[in-house]
Amino acid sequence: MPAESRAAAVREEHNRKKQYILEEGKPIAPLVDMGVFTREGKVVRSMYDKFRQINRFLEILEDELANWKGDSIHVIDFGCGKSYLTFIVYYYLTEIRGIRAEIIGLDLKADVIEKCSRAAQNYGYDGLHFEKGDINGYKTPFDVDLVMTLHACDTATDYALEKAVRWNAKVILSVPCCQHEVNKQMKSELFAPVFHYGIIKERMAALYTDALRAEVLEAMGYRVQILEFIDMEHTPKNILLRAVRADEKRVTKKSAGTAIEKCERFLQIEPTLGRLLADKGENYKE
Repeated sequence: MPAESRAAAVREEHNRKKQYILEEGKPIAPLVDMGVFTREGKVVRSMYDKFRQINRFLEILEDELANWKGDSIHVIDFGCGKSYLTFIVYYYLTEIRGIRAEIIGLDLKADVIEKCSRAAQNYGYDGLHFEKGDINGYKTPFDVDLVMTLHACDTATDYALEKAVRWNAKVILSVPCCQHEVNKQMKSELFAPVFHYGIIKERMAALYTDALRAEVLEAMGYRVQILEFIDMEHTPKNILLRAVRADEKRVTKKSAGTAIEKCERFLQIEPTLGRLLADKGENYKE
């Protein structure tokens, strides 16, 4: 057996032994339609990586719902796209956790929203709705418990995070996508020999962007973790920000703002998230 085939067989055997939140043997309609499950509820061999990614996301979510108080939860999913995870999160919350969920998926593409709405109706997911709309200016119809933003492009992630902060969301789960803003802005004589290499500068800019987003969320009263969401072998865009509203602020806005501001001045950058919060009267730098 070729080495690659042996390695794939070992990974598959490991996957089968691991206890996942979504287990094989029970057909889950959205997973069947996605091609992840067969109609008998078995994982399609070529879709094991997708199956693992979905379960990884649910594991990260479950950590914060272990002590969830109340029998309902309200969720906004910004930039939901085809809504693979949106459907699974709804299934997890309602069928596995027994929580009454109301989820709104928001996206700019009318055809995608129409298709997702039809699917939700077909599955009987009465609490799952989809709307065409922009993150900027969106007004939620309920008090938000959880904000999801998965692969929102560039500064769309910042607009989603700003909304989540202003809504005082209890939990924020964000998987950023392409990040161009800081890459275009940042300059440094000290780092000039490093920034000279485009791919290095691009990766550093992405890390700086997410680290500063995390620090801003900390300053706004959240406990933040930066987690590996997807194995690096599948994609370099493998970071997930998990922010949970803290009972007490761990840092003062002033001290956090000073440190963030020093970093931004050094790199000569002005990230969107901080500017949005300042414009809306939530200036952590004061």
